[in-house]
Amino acid sequence: MRRDMDLIRVIMLKLEDWDKSPGAIISSPHIGEDFPIEGYTPEQVEYHYMLIVENRWIDTGGSRPTFGFFYFRALTGEGHDFVDSVRDEEVWAMTRDGAKKAGAFTLELLGQLAKGFAKKQIEKHTGIEL
Repeated sequence: MRRDMDLIRVIMLKLEDWDKSPGAIISSPHIGEDFPIEGYTPEQVEYHYMLIVENRWIDTGGSRPTFGFFYFRALTGEGHDFVDSVRDEEVWAMTRDGAKKAGAFTLELLGQLAKGFAKKQIEKHTGIEL
């Protein structure tokens, strides 16, 4: 299965918005079914959730998820940084296009690229060079 950066972004944004008590751990035996994302199969959601876990962008509450089984306590600091840097559609479009033009990227590099574009946007709107 190919990695889909748009799906990773959607999952991260959806996790950030999840209304739950702080510190609570949500678990599900069927992430793909219990966490549906329009236009994607349960298998695609499960696979991309595992990529996010492997990249340490979410805190699973100490549980080691297996395919299909989902644990979620919170976004990690790096996860929040990623979400904050790709929330804006314009920044996300520049990030995605930049990664495609480069022809190769990792999740870490994609996050750094998004942060770079976000930094440029801040400088553009504030006049303060970061």
